[in-house]
Amino acid sequence: CTHCCKNLLVVVPVPLQSVEVQVDVKDHVATVVSTLLYQNKEEKPIEAVFVFPMPSEAAVCHFSAKVGQTLIVAEVKEKKQAREEYDDALSSGQQAFLLEESDQSPDIFSMSVGSLPPGESASIRLEYVTELDVQADEALRFCLPAVLNPRYQPTGTETGSVTVTSVPSSLVPYDLIFLARVQSARPISKVESNCTMDPLEFLSQDQTAASVKLAAGHKFERDVELLIYYKDTHEPSAVVEAGQASAKAGTLMGDPAVMLSLYPEFPKDIMSSVSSSGEFVFLLDRSGSMEGGQIASARDTLLLLLKSLPMGCFFNIYSFGSTFEQIFPESVEYKQETMEEALKKVEMMQADLGGTEILAPLERIYSQSCIPNQPRQLFVFTDGEVGNTKEVINLVKSNSGSHRCFSFGIGEGASTALINGLAKEGGGHAQFITGSDRMQPKVIQSLRFAMQPAVVDISVKWDLPKGVSATVLSPPLTSIFQGQRSLLYAQLTGQVLTEGCVTVKYSLAGRPTENKLNFSLKPTEDTGLTVHRLAARSLIRSLEQEQGDHRGQIDDAKKKEIIDLSVQSGVSSSFTAFIAVNKTSGEAIQGPLLRRDVPVPSNMEIDCADVMLGAADCDDDDFYYDDEEKYALPESKAKRDPLLELVSLQKASGCWELEPALAKAVGKTTKDLEDKQPSAVMWATILALVWLHGLKADAKDEWELLVMKAVTWLQSQNASGLAECVEAANSLLGCSVQKNALGI
Repeated sequence: CTHCCKNLLVVVPVPLQSVEVQVDVKDHVATVVSTLLYQNKEEKPIEAVFVFPMPSEAAVCHFSAKVGQTLIVAEVKEKKQAREEYDDALSSGQQAFLLEESDQSPDIFSMSVGSLPPGESASIRLEYVTELDVQADEALRFCLPAVLNPRYQPTGTETGSVTVTSVPSSLVPYDLIFLARVQSARPISKVESNCTMDPLEFLSQDQTAASVKLAAGHKFERDVELLIYYKDTHEPSAVVEAGQASAKAGTLMGDPAVMLSLYPEFPKDIMSSVSSSGEFVFLLDRSGSMEGGQIASARDTLLLLLKSLPMGCFFNIYSFGSTFEQIFPESVEYKQETMEEALKKVEMMQADLGGTEILAPLERIYSQSCIPNQPRQLFVFTDGEVGNTKEVINLVKSNSGSHRCFSFGIGEGASTALINGLAKEGGGHAQFITGSDRMQPKVIQSLRFAMQPAVVDISVKWDLPKGVSATVLSPPLTSIFQGQRSLLYAQLTGQVLTEGCVTVKYSLAGRPTENKLNFSLKPTEDTGLTVHRLAARSLIRSLEQEQGDHRGQIDDAKKKEIIDLSVQSGVSSSFTAFIAVNKTSGEAIQGPLLRRDVPVPSNMEIDCADVMLGAADCDDDDFYYDDEEKYALPESKAKRDPLLELVSLQKASGCWELEPALAKAVGKTTKDLEDKQPSAVMWATILALVWLHGLKADAKDEWELLVMKAVTWLQSQNASGLAECVEAANSLLGCSVQKNALGI
């Protein structure tokens, strides 16, 4: 296993004392500065190695170390050269600092702090910029990954050099200080978090600037997530940034760069219709790490998905661990019998299939022929703990012409590289479900996206003044969804003083559509090269993905192009690393170095370093590890909530039938329902709809699709007495839902 936990049987001092993180958010871009304080409390010099998670979409753009009064700023160099310089410095008694991206996955980084003498401290500064994703409720999501679970390396795949040292989150020996400042042209409505925060503090009267701080005592049991809400809805925008004065004109860093944020608006008549065709393939992670509440939530979500599918479509469900299973030999037509058979098997699903080998089931799915006139939509649910991320993403990319892939990262520490990569290369949409998030609303939003007509023939046209040209640095737009942001980066050459225009053209349900954005070409002041770095990161990732086979081999010319771009822009890549050597440290540091692996929090207490009993009185900076004791997470025994109980009773056609279970779900007796019954055909369905609208309106985004199906069924009955049924249901349930509110 490439990424495994080390199990130590002795007391191990941990040199990392604290991590301080400052986040500056401007509209939908965050600049993150992390300061890590190391101290050697031992009697011999040490080398501290810290393997930690990083957002896969981040552009890492600065790495430096301060030892005493000396500041050593790292340079970006080719990875092999950087490693050699680091090793040479240590062997000659110099201090050196190395930061590199994992060869296996761009969301894991390794930081090496070399030759720290006894009693000495070092302050390490790491900086990156990243875009914030738009959520279903229009919030912008920032996530500071803190949890890094072991990544499963399938048998027979390439091994690598990154080893993760994990401990249960409650035993992390260093502190986290976290402060976020938010600034926007629009007023800030609120900032929410999955962690305990001090109250939001507004820094301006118009509420366009605010700060929020993590409350003391954070236990590292979860990633730190912020949801930022602005008072006005998102609108298309452009930011033009002047080039770096010291960089050569004509280069990416020397010329101005532009970042375009597009929010396509589709015609309302197209959006109100839902496609009744499609092949929906669900792929569920049943590895051991999904045990407990995660697998239970995934089962409930599959129930909701199956009830929300339209009649006439096709579907199948695959699940995987070390092996994989499928409910049907091939996708089947969606009807009552097939839905019931699938639900019975879903109810029995447990997290009992071992490791996380996702490649084999994907290969099986892609080997199945597509069904004519039934566009394939793939939904992948996983905690993302795989070691062959790049191989999996390249397989999805090589099959992107035949399907759309919607991915869901479940739980703390889900691999952002895997989840975002699947959706990006599969032309779909990615969602992350952490902490107390309900999985269902996010999944149903993606189902709505999947049921939207696919946007095809996407093209981007630039209208710029004479003498000004744009070189696009982003990959081509392959998917557009209503209400979701699409980002474009470009390098501008020529005299950029006036205005420009960009037009995105595409075909939606056979109808040519276009969205225009006019923008000023005047550079924005004081952006700190953020746009250039994000543009460089976008181009680097695109070049890294331009690979022939799904094994991810890359030719030397492409590799050199990536290295040159990375060095020029100062943004890391899979082929480069940051290296800093302290050449002013005076005397050579004597003696062999003790290697100290800094532990990272993990929610995986199985296969991780476990705590030796009786170690309660050890120093806070020390760790006892033992792998004799194993801790298993308890399976959730929670009673299914009434909403899911009601949903489970709906038939594939969209109707409900009068039965004792329905009475129980709506909190009544069978006699209550029969006494109020005005019409045998529609009564149960109307009752369910009134209950949903009247008592579960806050969960509308979860039940909206299955209610649309119920309304279609009611309309097909051509029965009279609808108003009488609605009145009787309101009377029985104590609601006041109007007939027209039901859509009938």
